[in-house]
Amino acid sequence: MNIFVSNLNFKATVADLQQIFEGYGEVTSAKIIKDRNTGRSKGFGFVEMPDDAQAQQAMSELNGATFYDRELRVFEAKPIEEKDQKSNVDSEN
Repeated sequence: MNIFVSNLNFKATVADLQQIFEGYGEVTSAKIIKDRNTGRSKGFGFVEMPDDAQAQQAMSELNGATFYDRELRVFEAKPIEEKDQKSNVDSEN
């Protein structure tokens, strides 16, 4: 399951993020999204856990938990929806 984690302290590292989720089960990947220009954290990231039950427990218990003096927001990541193809079609005059 892919998990979205927001409200991360800018000092948090990928290793920190992985460690807190490993308390609930196996973590296959963890990443913190960074600004392309500055390389600074954008304050959110993603964690991938293969076991859905463990992922659900992690989300339930970590959502609202304090981590580096910030209250985490933890939810199942949703895929980005494709833009409506109709918006790319020119209207007839």
